[in-house]
Amino acid sequence: MNAQNLPGQRGDHGEVIATRRGMFGASGGGDTSGYGGLVRSVRLPGATSRPYGGWFDEVADELEGALDEQGLVPENVIEKTVVDRDELTFHIEREYLPAVAQTLRDDPALRFELCTGVSGVHFPGDQGRELHAVYHLRSITHNRLIRLEVSAPDADPHVPSLVGVYPTNDWHEREAYDFFGMVFDGHPALTRIMMPDDWQGFPQRKDYPLGGIPVEYKGAQIPAPDQRRSYT
Repeated sequence: MNAQNLPGQRGDHGEVIATRRGMFGASGGGDTSGYGGLVRSVRLPGATSRPYGGWFDEVADELEGALDEQGLVPENVIEKTVVDRDELTFHIEREYLPAVAQTLRDDPALRFELCTGVSGVHFPGDQGRELHAVYHLRSITHNRLIRLEVSAPDADPHVPSLVGVYPTNDWHEREAYDFFGMVFDGHPALTRIMMPDDWQGFPQRKDYPLGGIPVEYKGAQIPAPDQRRSYT
């Protein structure tokens, strides 16, 4: 296999959380794709060392200083700071999430007035922190965009709600709960928003069965998705 045909990777940097075999990570069937021998590491970006560059250092300094003024130790609050693909992400210990969000919203030098929602992510191979919640914050005052990220284990999928800080997160947190099973403590009405109330499981977790029913197509029987051949 020619190296030019391999999909792009992060290189040797970051944290390895899994190893993927084949092009798409599927398993259980014969290989007809030509990529069955491909072995790749799945990596999350690691912490970035200062200086971060541009206004990233200004935001990081102001946030750390504001937390210190509140009697919080920044090193205990911020798990790591990541600059990847020219984007700034603060990984926050989940119990401090509301305090960090309110600081980012209210500090005049920060003024991230808008949270455009929370996205759930499931990394089954990220042991002890399989569930991630990612918040996208925008400062209209300073025209800046950053992210906050918190993690929780499958066994304890609790994250503090940010509805009290950013009320528009109401339905976004309900969606992340509905599809990923993340429990947002303090949410005013944490109920499913898309799936029926009695639905079992969380459909966007990566270990959720595809399900489906067989379909007849021009005389042929097409198996349900979770019964089809895997190309690895």
